[in-house]
Amino acid sequence: MHLVLVSSLVPVANPASGFDIANRAVLDGLRALGHRVTVIGFLQPGRTPAHDCEMHLLGELEVTNARVGTLQKLRWLATAFLNRTSVSSGKMLTVSANRIQSILYSLAPFDGLVLNSVQLPAAFAQVFRPYPSIYVAHNVEADSAFENAERAKGTIERFLFRREAQYLEHYEQHLAHNAVAVWTFAEADRFGFGRAVSERAFVLPLVTGWGTPMAPAGEPDQHPGHDLGLIGTWSWRPNRLGLDWFLTEVVPHLPEDMSIAIAGQLDGVPSVSHPGVRFVGRVPEARAFITESAVIPLISRGGTGVQLKSLETFELGMPCVATQASLRGIDAVPDNCSAADDPSEFARLLVDKVARARAGDRQRLDGSAFHRAQKVRLMRVMRNVLVGFAPASAAEGPSPPPDLTVHEGGRS
Repeated sequence: MHLVLVSSLVPVANPASGFDIANRAVLDGLRALGHRVTVIGFLQPGRTPAHDCEMHLLGELEVTNARVGTLQKLRWLATAFLNRTSVSSGKMLTVSANRIQSILYSLAPFDGLVLNSVQLPAAFAQVFRPYPSIYVAHNVEADSAFENAERAKGTIERFLFRREAQYLEHYEQHLAHNAVAVWTFAEADRFGFGRAVSERAFVLPLVTGWGTPMAPAGEPDQHPGHDLGLIGTWSWRPNRLGLDWFLTEVVPHLPEDMSIAIAGQLDGVPSVSHPGVRFVGRVPEARAFITESAVIPLISRGGTGVQLKSLETFELGMPCVATQASLRGIDAVPDNCSAADDPSEFARLLVDKVARARAGDRQRLDGSAFHRAQKVRLMRVMRNVLVGFAPASAAEGPSPPPDLTVHEGGRS
């Protein structure tokens, strides 16, 4: 079967973000089942596309707000308003619809499209609509945007988040209702697009890499570099909400001799009185940082979809304490993971696990079994859905229109 994977950012050789990891899981799963996969999308600057994969790059594009200046953010906002679209899809409007349509014509015949997340498929909905598709919903993006609007600090910020949410809600409903099937990464998200869609929505278990994850080499009994280790892209609002909750609600319950290292991109370092908290910024190797920790707090408090840092923690066999939101989309939680949403209980569990680690009980498990089980379930879901996918003749597409050069953005 020949499938065309349409993604705002193409899968890369060395996935770093949660979006990258999910992209590679989808690509690697389809290829492991023997399908030919051609990818269309943008490449983030400084990244290398996934190897041995047919790609049609639309150019380089930085989409992360924290990595661009105020002027670029204003340009994105202006593009979104002028094209009556969301900001996330407005970022995609650096190419013409004609170019994307020409790529699709050059690839025909193919069996269908795998529309990966909402940004690029929504920006050029008029191009992708005629083809049979599977919609991959990384999250229910509209729900996250509405949640951000409720927590916004000012009137303008609240207005912009609500505007984004309303467009995203329309786009996600359109993509889900027109798809042959919907793949989500968490059970709750199956119902995020309506009851009718949930009947053909399927949860896709994730892995952080196709090969069995290996902890970085080192002495197995060496003392951890810090008691607690947290890592993430804190500039992404749902992640920042979790970090703020941890620092303001949990940390005050922790003893002052507990060392807490926080790694990752951060817009503005919070003021924290606890003497053990250190903000270490970007680290060269995320897995090394995780395995140098005694215990991992998994602190998601909102958003939708599966938490990739939770998966990575489980694949490395690390002991952890998790909020219920951090366990979304994960059926079998390892025995060395405890769950709590109450801040004082969360802190108590951390103190207990750190004390055990200091006494010599590292509480680590072999994470390879968790990884294998996730991969088997992922491929089973994909196989079952693709059995009923449209024949190649259905995806030869319509006759070329006379002109598709005008960006239509949100006018779908």
